[in-house]
Amino acid sequence: MSQGDYLFTSESVSEGHPDKVADRISDAVVDAYMTLDPQSRVGAETLVTTNCIVMAGEVRGPETLDASRLEEIARSCVRDIGYEQDGFHWKNARVEVLIHSQSADIARGVDAAGNKSEGAGDQGIMFGYACRETDVLMPAPIHYSHAILRSLAEARHSGAEPGLGPDSKSQVTLRYENGKPVRATSVVVSTQHAEDLSQDDVRDIVRPHVENVLPEGWMCPEEEFYVNPTGRFVIGGPDSDCGLTGRKIIVDTYGGSSPHGGGAFSGKDPSKVDRSAAYAARYLARNVVAAELAEKCVIQIAYAIGVAKPLSVYVHTYGTGKVDEGKLAGALTEVMDLSPRGIRDHLRLDKPIYARTAAYGHFGRAPDGDGGFSWEREDLVEDVKAALT
Repeated sequence: MSQGDYLFTSESVSEGHPDKVADRISDAVVDAYMTLDPQSRVGAETLVTTNCIVMAGEVRGPETLDASRLEEIARSCVRDIGYEQDGFHWKNARVEVLIHSQSADIARGVDAAGNKSEGAGDQGIMFGYACRETDVLMPAPIHYSHAILRSLAEARHSGAEPGLGPDSKSQVTLRYENGKPVRATSVVVSTQHAEDLSQDDVRDIVRPHVENVLPEGWMCPEEEFYVNPTGRFVIGGPDSDCGLTGRKIIVDTYGGSSPHGGGAFSGKDPSKVDRSAAYAARYLARNVVAAELAEKCVIQIAYAIGVAKPLSVYVHTYGTGKVDEGKLAGALTEVMDLSPRGIRDHLRLDKPIYARTAAYGHFGRAPDGDGGFSWEREDLVEDVKAALT
């Protein structure tokens, strides 16, 4: 097999997956604080297990968001996802709130004061990626994995498929020829279902949600189409598996097609560069590819806690670039202020726009009118081109 011919696989998990339930609650906490005070600082973590939700972390924001209100937020998230099971029910689950005030030492390092600019909320490296494999400039395997589960979730929420449960996973393997995806070689979908549905019933429900998502002619062979390969998936969600915030970082980003800095997004306010700088890096990479300066592009940005200026900006175009990568990196720092405050202002991140990101990926989504997914805009194309002249 030549270097450009290979198989590549990515997976997605639904909003009802235990880790995603945790992400949703943590991001809803961020939204609640951002609604009341856009300058709030939030680091919220959630654990979910059998009829139990534990919320922890540290915050700096309005005291009106007390334990009672935070418990209401958690229950609302679980209700919206659709859990009303004996082992995990939005109304009956025990909720423990252990969220407390932010460390004064962290606040001192991050806050702007005197001649000191607002610093990064932590050290670390963040990556952004874009490529020409789909119309949203995302890698095809993760894009279709997300789309399959979104389609199933829409059918469940609408009532069209009442036999489906909230917990599900997908996995799509694509064949690449000369570096481009051409068809699926296997598809795996595991979905929670009602006890009275047979495995053949579940397979028949799932099939159109796969066939309608994949491009025409891309469906895998029948013997490589796996639906609930364990044979039964009635008990699901946090009743069957403990969930934690931040455990699905590859699902949240590029499905393994790009490097990852290691930091999770959910539960973090945008002063934390784990989140905001990863959004900025995706934004810049998408605009580079949209400007036809490269077929694929990865960007790395590095920070030190308490320091506003990025330590480095690295651009790699995998041999597809039309301009020098060093020059391109310089142009990107000209068109966007990559300090934590600069990113928040440019992408308008000081808004309650985060709970919607908790499932089906943070990237490749359509920008919302209220500023959600602002990092998916392609409004820097002309500015990047101009900076290169």
